[in-house]
Amino acid sequence: MARSLALFAIGLVFGSGAGFVVAAANGVTFDGHDHGDPSHHGAAHAETAAHDHSSAINLPAGADAPGVEITLTPDPMAGWNLHVVPQNFQFSPQNASKTDIDGEGHAHVYVNGQKLARLYGNWMHIDQLPQGEVEVSVSLNANSHSPLMVDNVPVSAAVMVQVD
Repeated sequence: MARSLALFAIGLVFGSGAGFVVAAANGVTFDGHDHGDPSHHGAAHAETAAHDHSSAINLPAGADAPGVEITLTPDPMAGWNLHVVPQNFQFSPQNASKTDIDGEGHAHVYVNGQKLARLYGNWMHIDQLPQGEVEVSVSLNANSHSPLMVDNVPVSAAVMVQVD
């Protein structure tokens, strides 16, 4: 009986590992979002259907080009308040993961280069930041999640804060 139980446990471990490898190889992430399935993205054209976060949308510089500025201030009670002020860009949460429309989308918020959240408006409260020198950055992204660029420069802003 003990030998059967041991073999069962070994099979369970190896079988689970193989399942994770097969799923990952087929584009399934373990947050329940299949990046390889176009039906999960609500759009018909190839760029959006592929949901390729790395394929940027490059726009020409000019008066209509999008931009962003941010400020980060300590919250009087706890944490930090992030204020995001986009230019020539409108937050459009109702269209996230849908077809790109010029001048709209959402933002991605990063702490020390790690994505913290999507942002669909101008303000966000960050509960806590790691100690030391911390970079908080925000990028503007199209509805399809593709990062926006102007003349091959990402539309983003960053601030450094010292957290004690």
